[in-house]
Amino acid sequence: MNKFIVAVCSLLLLLFLWNGAYYYLGIYIDFNPNAPVTSFMKTEGKEIFMEQEGAYKPFEIRGVDMGVGIPGQWATSYAIDKETYLRWFGQIQELGANTIRVYTILHDDFYNAFYEYNQGREDPLYLIHGVWINDYIFNSHCDAYDEELLGPLERDCRTVVDIIHGKKNLSLGEGTGSGSYRKDVSRWVIGYIIGVEWESSLVVYTNQKSENRNVYKGVYLYTDKDASPFEAMLCRVGDGMIAYESKRYKQQRLIAFTNWPATDPFVYPAALSSYREKVACVDGEHVRSTDHFQAGMFASYHVYPYFPDYLELMKEVERGSDQKAENGMELVIQRNLEYRLSLLEGPDIRDYLEKEDYTDSRGRYNTYIAYLRALNRYHTLPVVISEYGVTTGRGMAQRDVNTGRNQGHMTEQEQGWALVDCYRDIMDAGCAGSCVFTWQDEWFKRTWNTIPAVDLENTPYWSDYQTNEQYFGLLTFEPGKEESVCYVDGNISEWGLEDMVMEGEGMTLSVKYDEKFIYFLVKKENFNQEKDTLFIPIDVTDKSGSVYCREYDVEFSRPCDFLIVIHGQKHSRVLVQERYEALRAAYGEEYYGTNPYQNPPEPDSPHFERIYLPLVLKEITAGRKAAGIKYETGQLRFGNADPKSEDFDSLADFIFAGDYVEIRIPWQLINFSNPSRMMIHDDYYENYGIENLHIEKMYVGAGCFEKEKYKIILEPVSLDGWGEKVSYHERLKKSYYILQEYWTKRDNLPA
Repeated sequence: MNKFIVAVCSLLLLLFLWNGAYYYLGIYIDFNPNAPVTSFMKTEGKEIFMEQEGAYKPFEIRGVDMGVGIPGQWATSYAIDKETYLRWFGQIQELGANTIRVYTILHDDFYNAFYEYNQGREDPLYLIHGVWINDYIFNSHCDAYDEELLGPLERDCRTVVDIIHGKKNLSLGEGTGSGSYRKDVSRWVIGYIIGVEWESSLVVYTNQKSENRNVYKGVYLYTDKDASPFEAMLCRVGDGMIAYESKRYKQQRLIAFTNWPATDPFVYPAALSSYREKVACVDGEHVRSTDHFQAGMFASYHVYPYFPDYLELMKEVERGSDQKAENGMELVIQRNLEYRLSLLEGPDIRDYLEKEDYTDSRGRYNTYIAYLRALNRYHTLPVVISEYGVTTGRGMAQRDVNTGRNQGHMTEQEQGWALVDCYRDIMDAGCAGSCVFTWQDEWFKRTWNTIPAVDLENTPYWSDYQTNEQYFGLLTFEPGKEESVCYVDGNISEWGLEDMVMEGEGMTLSVKYDEKFIYFLVKKENFNQEKDTLFIPIDVTDKSGSVYCREYDVEFSRPCDFLIVIHGQKHSRVLVQERYEALRAAYGEEYYGTNPYQNPPEPDSPHFERIYLPLVLKEITAGRKAAGIKYETGQLRFGNADPKSEDFDSLADFIFAGDYVEIRIPWQLINFSNPSRMMIHDDYYENYGIENLHIEKMYVGAGCFEKEKYKIILEPVSLDGWGEKVSYHERLKKSYYILQEYWTKRDNLPA
């Protein structure tokens, strides 16, 4: 009996050790080392082919990028479940897409859902799998050959291969998904994209620190004579990934390395490069493949129409504009940039541009399509634009001055039309495919021009309409389990007596809020929409505020920080008391030319400023220093914000309805840094910057003067927040249906 128990225990121990060695450590025995290696994908010239019915046929990658965020969760929580993935896969395929791109290793729910969705399907969805790099390591002591960067990257490449073949176990702890990966989805995985948008500093540092490591010769990939050390690193990683899959699984698939304009292969005029700090080149053409690699490589780029628009700036440079140093520190920076530029080698982009490249199929001057044509003309590889898109966020961070495809402040309809335009440009430029960024909105995201204004440790718990980066999706998440608490549409049926906070002077004011907006409803008998001016003062902090607004000659019962002014459809806006202006506190030198903390505004200053967001912190000028470019984000837009309305305007801030005015204000616009816990900006000049302050109530009022003015009374509104318990529901944006109509109809058009 004892021998039997020992035998069973020994067998269980062996099984445990085998399971760990095989699924965790990737140890295996190749029982068929001479088996042929196959690939159902391959490249020829600038085209991509897929094996179908025994023959290779041209395949256009028409994809959608997919993130991992949902409201109330960080990306690293990997909280999306299998049922959600299955629903999304169906919607993506109904859109007319044939491919999904993911950026990193996800939880096993994703792969299980992908397997179940495609199993038995004649027209499956395909997958491009990314290999992520911890980009927090970029601006550190590490170069690309440092074990802290290169080691995890090479391990993750092998892990991705094991995962798609259903032979991996992963535990939590390294920032990726985890689980038991047992579903072999490799038959639908067409390729890999390695890396992220490279920081120029990492590329330059690697090339300087490891200047003798510019040669790599592998079985499947090798560098040519012009390769840089950074490109040799990419070659090594790619070769190792191909080798691992070829030896263990006898399969190969397409491979590419992430790139974007900041590290594209081109060299630009020196003044432009200095201004944009374009000091690094990564050239996929310097990585070559041997005959042992059947599948082939493609060039993967993230290219958006608005930034960085090097070709638009080239016009300024060619007119003689230049950036001149004006003081000692600027001179040091300029000389450092000039030195780095002197080390930069690569093709001059002007050699790959022709005059007609700047005109698109609609006859517009279009630097986006010109850049795409230059990329495609330069490369011998198929070019795939693996990220392109525009965002429906209310806030804006960049402008496309030629075609209006901006980074933010676009309606859902405008997003759809812009995506169609971008797609047409990509295909007209001769690219082999593309992926729309992105499938779903992600509340946790941040943007450079609103980062100072928000609590970065709690972004998933509210929908920040001012941060454009959160709204690139075709699918949006709106507050409320089934519907939002309010739609600014002129229908006041969702308002009740419990929402009223003020009554007097022939007016009533009601307030409510959710995870995205604070809503106001004002009733004024015989309200004249064209002539009357409505004032709504808001007091959020005791640290500052004024009882008088000099600009409109209006008085308040207590010091207020903001003033909503509704005056017709085109002249309505939110103003901020100058002490509480976030732009001055965060970017005072760039936009006012002085240090804001040397002579701060008085706490009770009666001056109310318009509210702006930065667009460009420094402007390229003809030999002179200039203030940055900004735009008025406090201006309010008239329209119907109900998605069910034929007149739906996703950017609408207010609407008239007889004697009623209905308004919605995004939280950040009135300096809430984290409304989930009702945190606002503390006094900037006490803290020398933006710090958070908790409040439990704010004060609001309403006034509309007919004959004589009076002091507007402000009443308290309790603010409880919602903590981490967010409510939301999904909705496909109008852009989804616009892109769907183009893609599905295009499928039926003759070639």
